[in-house]
Amino acid sequence: MTVADVRAFNRFYTGVIGVLDSAYLSSPYSLTEVRVLFELSRGTTETVALRTGLGLDAGYLSRILGRFDREGLITRAPSPDDARRQVVGLTEAGRSALDELDVRSNAEIGALLAGVPDSERNALVAAMGKIRRILTGAPRAYRLRPLRPGDLGWVVHRHGVRYAEEYGYDETFEALVARVVAEYVERHDPAREAAWIAEVDGEPVGSIFCVRADERTAQLRLLLVEPSARGLGIGKRLVEECVRFATRVGYRRMALATVSEVDVARGIYRRAGFEPVASVPTRKWGKDVVEETWAKELGPT
Repeated sequence: MTVADVRAFNRFYTGVIGVLDSAYLSSPYSLTEVRVLFELSRGTTETVALRTGLGLDAGYLSRILGRFDREGLITRAPSPDDARRQVVGLTEAGRSALDELDVRSNAEIGALLAGVPDSERNALVAAMGKIRRILTGAPRAYRLRPLRPGDLGWVVHRHGVRYAEEYGYDETFEALVARVVAEYVERHDPAREAAWIAEVDGEPVGSIFCVRADERTAQLRLLLVEPSARGLGIGKRLVEECVRFATRVGYRRMALATVSEVDVARGIYRRAGFEPVASVPTRKWGKDVVEETWAKELGPT
């Protein structure tokens, strides 16, 4: 990404939302004047703080406030702490003017999004959130959600890629995941089975499934966390959510199958209270592996 790329995007987006127009949203006010109204809607403030917060020249802000005063949009009074300073706030007329701008803005953005498919809207909002997070230095956050269309294909694809790259498994492993996913759909019991996707910046980065093994036992399957999202505690949270669900719907035990070389996942299972109960050396997925069964007793809700 270059400076020219960022500037080109800025020109494009400011043109799309019309902030370069002399009148914002076809109102009598410029974008800067609207920013002043918005800041004043948060509560009364001293002009010095207003100027500093918005990064405005003192003379420019003075002219804006003078206009607002003449139009009855603001109140001005000496500060109770220092009479040399001025405190500014919105009048009811000022709030009404801002409310009207808010209605116009919502209508304009609604029209902009009207022709965008829902899936693309999600991607657009996620991209905006990612830009904001990166530029502000905010910590990365994640959320868990239920499955939605397209997720099952993602689960199969990312398992195939991840286990091939990290452990050298061949295509038969991806085929196994595809069968597990197909069985989940074909035999799904929504009262006793569930699945979750973890998202960061609106993009899927992890998965886990809780499926029925028998009336008493639930099975944890398809735990995955992408390398880009590791270190956020997503794996731990996914396992906790799976165990919580299994306990709530009445299972008394939870089991899972893994292999001895997936050290990170095994550490998560152990910390969640699972223990290995069986291991069998075998050849699968183009490699010699040690298959393991882990289990955990579930208490009553």
